Amino acid sequence: MTDSGRTSTMSSAPSRRSLFLGGTAAALGAPLLTASSASAATPGHGGGRVTPGADVAAAAGWKMLRDRKVGVVSNPTGVLRDTSHVVDSMAATEGLDVVGVFGPEHGFRGSAQAGESEPEFEDPRTGLTVYDAYGADAAKMAKLFRKAGADTVVFDIQDVGVRFYTYIWTMYKAMVAARDIGASFVVLDRPNPCGRRVDGPLMTEEYTSGVGLKPIVQQHGLTVGELAGYFNGELLPKEGKGGKVELEVVRARGLDPEATGQETGLPWVPPSPNMPFPDTATAYAGTGYFEGTNLSEGRGTTRPFELIGAPYLDYKYSDRLNARGLPGVRFREGYFVPTFSKHEGETCAGVQLHITDPRRYRAVPTAVAMLAEAMKYDEFAWRKDNDPRPYWIDKLSGSTRLRTMLDAGETVDAVVAAWESEVRDFDRTRRRYFLYR
Repeated sequence: MTDSGRTSTMSSAPSRRSLFLGGTAAALGAPLLTASSASAATPGHGGGRVTPGADVAAAAGWKMLRDRKVGVVSNPTGVLRDTSHVVDSMAATEGLDVVGVFGPEHGFRGSAQAGESEPEFEDPRTGLTVYDAYGADAAKMAKLFRKAGADTVVFDIQDVGVRFYTYIWTMYKAMVAARDIGASFVVLDRPNPCGRRVDGPLMTEEYTSGVGLKPIVQQHGLTVGELAGYFNGELLPKEGKGGKVELEVVRARGLDPEATGQETGLPWVPPSPNMPFPDTATAYAGTGYFEGTNLSEGRGTTRPFELIGAPYLDYKYSDRLNARGLPGVRFREGYFVPTFSKHEGETCAGVQLHITDPRRYRAVPTAVAMLAEAMKYDEFAWRKDNDPRPYWIDKLSGSTRLRTMLDAGETVDAVVAAWESEVRDFDRTRRRYFLYR
């Protein structure tokens, strides 16, 4: 299982090594595409029929996991194309030893709301113990893996490509934990619904938290498999005792990395209760900022993160935003009454984002413009918590810079330009870990 730095074309009876690509090959810039996947990933192809890594592994009968004690970090998004769950498939495979499942935020079966999880339980379908891994640091994660007896940890969760979406930090801590106990780490890769776009400010050490644990930019533009390679090459060597985890990535086939969630042809399983559609993920890469304000980000509606508003806004908000001519998006004047969360039971005026061209749409600058226009209303306020770093927007954006520049009346262009060098630097480094071209 040691990474050879090579890649080979899948045969009708694939070996373990031909199914996987570890971090070293990506770091060395080795050829990463088979002939079949390269033909499907041409620009403008629209994603074609993508086969996620889970389906690639399942089609091989999970042979790469034989003779291992397998722990699985997953949630409802860990599905095959027929929408059956990977854990159910693994558990039903004769000779495969699945020793436990580890649930992130919202839980393995997805019944918990934001900031919540499912307590430890026995899964009625498989009889497997499901451990609550939400909020666990690497040390606690390592204890859970040891308790289950795992020597291989499999990660299969649909990410949305944004730093403040917590699943990537569950993956990071699981990678550190696996390294520390001498377990290998396997990622079943899936498309990033926001495509390749890289954007937004870099996280700073002072403002790290559960919604941004390490210094990456806000919109990373990587699949989870590629991000795992980045973590392993750039961050794990600096973490704790140092060194890398034995990383294996089962690549998706036919993936155009530029394709957005609407273009992949895959069933969309909401990765969390407030991420119901691919469009939600595309918008969330920017409108997640509104969690750091006193505006509703649409929680408690059928279009969270696409509906943004507050009782104090009016029709002028949509007019001003449309007048900016932002690429790939239009703003419809909208009214809604959240059933929970901010402004529960109150009529909110605001907008619904209609993303007209996902590949031209820039989520982060769009959200900065939306914040700038919302700040023209006297009632606007930044959300504050009882914390030494009280402003939630600072945790989301990675520093005080976004908030203080907007408070000082800086233009949207000036705010966005403030992190352009950080984006360029991150982009140069992340390219070493591309698995799809």
